[in-house]
Amino acid sequence: MRYCARINLTETAGIAVEQDFYGKLVAIVNEDRVRRKELLSRHTTFRIGGFADYFVCAGKDELAPVIALCRREGISYFLIGNGSNLLVADAGYRGVVIKLDSSSSCAFVEAGDFVKVRVGAGELLSVFAREVIAKGAAGFAFAAGIPGSVGGALYMNAGAYGGEISDFLVGVQVLTENGKIVFMPREELEFSYRSSIFQNREIYALSADFCFPRGDAHAEQRRMEELSALRREKQPLEYPSAGSTFKRPSGHFAGKLIMEAGLSGLRVGGAKVAEKHCGFVVNDADATAKDVVELIAKVRESVWEKHGVRLEPEIRFLGDLSLPWGDEKR
Repeated sequence: MRYCARINLTETAGIAVEQDFYGKLVAIVNEDRVRRKELLSRHTTFRIGGFADYFVCAGKDELAPVIALCRREGISYFLIGNGSNLLVADAGYRGVVIKLDSSSSCAFVEAGDFVKVRVGAGELLSVFAREVIAKGAAGFAFAAGIPGSVGGALYMNAGAYGGEISDFLVGVQVLTENGKIVFMPREELEFSYRSSIFQNREIYALSADFCFPRGDAHAEQRRMEELSALRREKQPLEYPSAGSTFKRPSGHFAGKLIMEAGLSGLRVGGAKVAEKHCGFVVNDADATAKDVVELIAKVRESVWEKHGVRLEPEIRFLGDLSLPWGDEKR
């Protein structure tokens, strides 16, 4: 008697399709920069998040063809920077997570009273800020302690201590919705508090041009060190987090509202409102994304009841997350 193995045709077809898509990806990006079933907690400062189907580290010239492939194949995709402002679902992300290569160096042009520079969007903002300060540029010390990438900072118009990344920006080289690479001047990028055109259109920063006034390099270095010490004193940097959890509400400070609502140290599972700065929800003990979402919801509800102020999350959300306060773009 001949025995035949039963074959699940649906499963077999799915594996074939996956292999075909993987083959197309590695035809664009070298195989050593394409990973399957990559744990996203390794790529976020929250240290939370499940597996992505694919994780691709793409160079500037590879981003457009990778996105075009995903669109043709009907595969979801998401571009991340340093993962410093991101909460990923415990179930991960069904699709392709793309991270821009950070290997491109800064191109400086020193012109009289100004220092001009072009930097890749994948570069760490803290590294870029230190290079700028070393060149004698003034006014950028605030950025040295922001943990994101340049591209992520542009997306959020990141800032601290009275400064924003858009303050010294000339313009950005972007990949448009139709796959073209164009230069967009600062005035077209719709910057406002923690907002930019990148949040409203499917365009992606590839590199950015900045122009800084020349200053005293030693004074800027001292300012950077002062702000670094202030961050260590005031912020819970000893815990994994996504930075400030909430945007600053008009006329208020989120951390102060949360503290006055009696929420310091409030915990859901492994997630906690930091005692050192109540504007931070931190991963205190192997927190899950579900823990963080539930804690954010409790904080929002309590602050609304106590102060009549509606806190808006500053962090972004990726994957299948049930957000009690309504759908978010992801």
